[in-house]
Amino acid sequence: MPTAMIDGIETHYELRGDGPPLLMFAPGGFDASADKWENLGIYAKIRLMDHLPQHYTCILFDRRETGQSGGRVQRIGWADYVAQGRGLLDHLGIDRAHLIGGCMGCCPVAAFACAHPERVMSMVQYWPVGGAGFRLNGHRRFALHLAQVEAGGLQGVVDLALATTEGFGKDPRPGPWAPVLRRDPAFRAAFLAQKPEHYKLIVAGLPRVLLDRDSVPGFEPEDLMRLDIPTLVIPGRDASHALSAARFIEECSPNVQFWDTTPDQQTVATAPARILEFLGGI
Repeated sequence: MPTAMIDGIETHYELRGDGPPLLMFAPGGFDASADKWENLGIYAKIRLMDHLPQHYTCILFDRRETGQSGGRVQRIGWADYVAQGRGLLDHLGIDRAHLIGGCMGCCPVAAFACAHPERVMSMVQYWPVGGAGFRLNGHRRFALHLAQVEAGGLQGVVDLALATTEGFGKDPRPGPWAPVLRRDPAFRAAFLAQKPEHYKLIVAGLPRVLLDRDSVPGFEPEDLMRLDIPTLVIPGRDASHALSAARFIEECSPNVQFWDTTPDQQTVATAPARILEFLGGI
């Protein structure tokens, strides 16, 4: 995968297919690497990457702090994820693109549209995260990481990151920067050199910034309601992807199509066709 330097952070990305640009904010919660479009849950089932590149230039990337992308210890907000996507479009010389988000990738898609509507041709929101269960589980993950810091200090975090392989979603103890700690010695050194008390304050503030509501986080409803960007919403129905989350985006989107279907009806025969039908009508 080629690399773009965006705001001092490496972003690993991949281009597939040919046609109008489609910027893809990956699913996977806090483990949103590009490969999740092909190997995670519903996305492995519907095989979008067998279909979308036939009609669009698909821009896949590892979100910062995941996969092979770099990171920075800071109180990350949704605007930082937006900046990565915008910077990637700038790097590629693309003025406007279709956006698609899966899972937690739906949040930066909506935030991107609110911040830079002139650059968004359309939005596909596949299984938006949200609901009380999503918020509670997210806060729990950060609490478990803070407990690890309290027990073993920063060196204990690094040691655990190097001894494990799971991402923050499955094993939150080594924290959201674990992928970068595992592969980047310079990042590890900087991580260990920081003040532990300052690090704990950063981590304590993350859920308040990123997981501040029981509806879909990442944007203010009033901002999305002022836009007229064509939007397709495809709902999930579980503890992390509440039906209410998809309905919330529908409620806030003036120019919206809601595919009123259950996950079992979203198949390789139906889901790619529905998305291509929507994009083809823009």
